[in-house]
Formats: sequence, structure tokens, C-alpha cells
Amino acid sequence: MRGRFRPSFCNAGSLSISHACDAEGREGRENAMLKTKEALIPYLLLAASVAGGLLWHESEMLPQLGHTIVSGQIAVGGPYALTDQDGKPRSSTDFRGKYQLIYFGYTFCPDVCPTTLAVMAAALEKMGVAQDRIVPVFITIDPARDKPSVLKKYLAAFGPRFVGLTGTREQIAEVERQYHVFARKQSLQNGNYSMDHSSVIYLMSPNGKLVSFYDGAASPDDLANDLKDKLERG
Repeated sequence: MRGRFRPSFCNAGSLSISHACDAEGREGRENAMLKTKEALIPYLLLAASVAGGLLWHESEMLPQLGHTIVSGQIAVGGPYALTDQDGKPRSSTDFRGKYQLIYFGYTFCPDVCPTTLAVMAAALEKMGVAQDRIVPVFITIDPARDKPSVLKKYLAAFGPRFVGLTGTREQIAEVERQYHVFARKQSLQNGNYSMDHSSVIYLMSPNGKLVSFYDGAASPDDLANDLKDKLERG
């Protein structure tokens, strides 16, 4: 579907964020989207029912990324029990009372994941003391390689506040299902593999409900401003 907005994917070492456009055209589209984002709710709900409930998939059905797409109650998220980067059991209830800013990725990701985590870290830093109300969470989609020690070394580059979570393949698959995450192993010629996956930042409320979601193309300033707005609204 050419000419329509595209979802963001980390795909075998390439960065795919949106269709090419010049700066002026992109600015116009972004302004139009900000004015009409609430009208997108029915389309997002329809997309969520496609391909076995995947909210983000490969059919180019979703709006342009880089901003809050929708606010409201959508069936995204749920309880989980995983292991953090220190090897300690962590569950979703550990973070009740605080917002969670959740991103799914993997440490071997060459571009999208580190870029998105850097945006998250920078946005939180810009929020000042308000950042204390948010827990940034990185959940691996590659538990076979992303053991706690690997997560700990990787996340150190993004500051001390990130919580990294891993688990068994079954545990991770269940969390992916709850958050409608697309993730698929892609074999490489050298016998190694990469992971194709959706690239979405989820803002979850203190009671574990979806507040908003963003893509990694958001700037730190835009993300920080929107997060502050969501926190002020409660």
C-alpha cells in the first residue's frame, strides 16, 4: 500500500522507520496527524484484530510513527514474572504505583534498539524530577542470548534507571502475546541470526493499563513533553 503510513521494524540489521519524504512534507504530515490522532482509534482497533491479534505487523496498516498515536483503553499488557539484569525475579506488580515505559528488543540489535533506548533515556533526563514516576523497562525478545549478565552490560550504556528483563522462551512469548509484539528469528548466512521485530514504546499506567504508545522515531523533546503531559493528566 504505497503512500500510506508505515510501521517501524528492526529488520535483519536495517533501520526502517517511515517512507522517505523531505523535511517540509514530513512536517506537514506530522502536524496533520497530531490534529487527527483521536480519529485513528477505530483503525488501530481493527489493526489489533489482524494477524492473530498482532497490533504491529508487516502489512503497512498503521499510522506514521514518531508521536503519540492514541490514548485510551486497548487490550494491551498484563501480568508477567521475569528475571532482571541482576538475576532477581521481577514481576509486573513490583512497579505498581509507577508508570512503566516499556520497550521490547534485543541486545544484538544493530540500530533500532540502541537508538530507541537512547531516546527514552534522554527523554526521561529532560523530565527532571518527574522522571522518578516512570520506570524504563527493556524486555528482551531474544532470551536465548540475552541472559541477565548480557542485559546488565548492555543497559549500563543507557544509565542506571533501566530495568532489563529476560526469562524462558515460554515466558517471553507470553509477554509478547500480551503486548501484541511481533518478533521473528531471521537466519543469517554465517549461521547466526537476527530478530525481526516491531518497535514500539509502551507507556503503562500505575495500575498496569495502556496509556499511550510511541515509536522510536520520536525525538527526546517530543517524548519528554508528551510524557509530562500524560503524567499531569494522571
